[in-house]
Amino acid sequence: MTRHDLAPRSTVLGGDPSAEPAAAPTSLLRRLNRRGFRLVMIADVLALSAISIGSMYVRFGFDWPDAPIRSYLLSFALAVTVFIASLYFGGLYEREPRLGAPPALPRAGQQTLAAGGLVALLSLGLSGVFRELGLGPTRALPFPIINLSILIVLGAVAVAVNRRLVHLVRTRREGPPRVLLVGEASELAVARQHLDDERVPARVVGKHSANAGLLEEVNRTEATDVMLLSPRWIEAIYADVLGELDRVGITVVLRITGRETLYGLERLREIGGMPFVLLRAQTMPRSRARFKRLFDIVLLVTVAPFWLPLVGLVALYQFAVAGRPLLFWQERVGIGGRSFQMVKFRTMVPDAEADGHGARLAEADDPRIIPACRWIRATRFDELPQLWNVIRGEMSLVGPRPERPELTTGFEHRIAGYDRRHEVPPGLTGLAQIHGRYHTDPEYKLGYDLQYLVNWSPLLDLQILLRTVWVVLARRI
Repeated sequence: MTRHDLAPRSTVLGGDPSAEPAAAPTSLLRRLNRRGFRLVMIADVLALSAISIGSMYVRFGFDWPDAPIRSYLLSFALAVTVFIASLYFGGLYEREPRLGAPPALPRAGQQTLAAGGLVALLSLGLSGVFRELGLGPTRALPFPIINLSILIVLGAVAVAVNRRLVHLVRTRREGPPRVLLVGEASELAVARQHLDDERVPARVVGKHSANAGLLEEVNRTEATDVMLLSPRWIEAIYADVLGELDRVGITVVLRITGRETLYGLERLREIGGMPFVLLRAQTMPRSRARFKRLFDIVLLVTVAPFWLPLVGLVALYQFAVAGRPLLFWQERVGIGGRSFQMVKFRTMVPDAEADGHGARLAEADDPRIIPACRWIRATRFDELPQLWNVIRGEMSLVGPRPERPELTTGFEHRIAGYDRRHEVPPGLTGLAQIHGRYHTDPEYKLGYDLQYLVNWSPLLDLQILLRTVWVVLARRI
């Protein structure tokens, strides 16, 4: 079976994204499935606000002190904003699949605890500001610890309850998840036995095997979820079909057998006694990608007093030893496979690729490098102008290194899954750069890049940046 066996021949999936479905039931089910949790943010704001105000009654009863009232009201607004931001960047407003959905309370508790810690730090930092502005008494914190503790505990419960209510409302309006099973006859029979139990909150609406069009079958059955019963089906649907299903809000999961669990897979879910993992067309959800962008901007602004003078000093040296042009602009492939102009200090002779060899990877002892500029490349100071690309949003501080379009095309034909590097903005440095060298094979580098995509966190970015500083100081190339 090939990807083309699953290609759509008509109807909603695989067609014009702007086209409206012909059948009303399709439109209603798909719209409800796509929109997910849009109203839950409003419910969270109302619940957290009510808990914040209620905590004041718990502390003071109905005799609120007059002096700090403005301080408390401003603190409530700030705390609720921080909590909502934490929930958002923690992925609690992403579309959550209903099939085997995990309990919301652990995730909600984790995010509200993180938000509570941030509010506590802000409360300490803003206490002096509030006193200067006359918004509170001399010794009062803008958000008292007692009130904050109540908000963390009850807030986690409220957030989890809101998601449970949304889940119940969606189930009442749409019915249980409509599952399309994909597998061979023996696999389909076993899975059907597990899911046909009336206690299982799912309904099997069809079975798919071998060479019929998967997208057409999803359209025909109005499935909201697709369950692959064997890993061998992944290659058939990745990445075109999986991306099309993800675009219209269809969840795709992979059933895991005992052998696959030995690989150390995490975040397993279960339905009808069958463990499975969620498959995504993109590894990094939108909320995490936006938080990564925010993290880049905050870090750039914070360390600007260090990198701005460094850029100036390197520019003066570069101009003195190499003359003009000072900068070198080159087309690279960025997020989504889109090209952009990456900038760096010129460390090679002019027209370095005019020798007839065309585009090729640089080497440690590349003769095209200007001798007086070798230390700039060794310390990677030639990459400093790419901070401008980061500011423009074309790059990130950490991520897969961008390649030339000519090289990217060759790698994509030679290395399966190479295009997955383009799911996030390219970076100044990355996991592959702190572990690899110039001669490291691109396929090995891809392994580091994909590991980074799956395990991304702000802490991982900080670790990579600090390791990069060590690599620069040690002049490891």
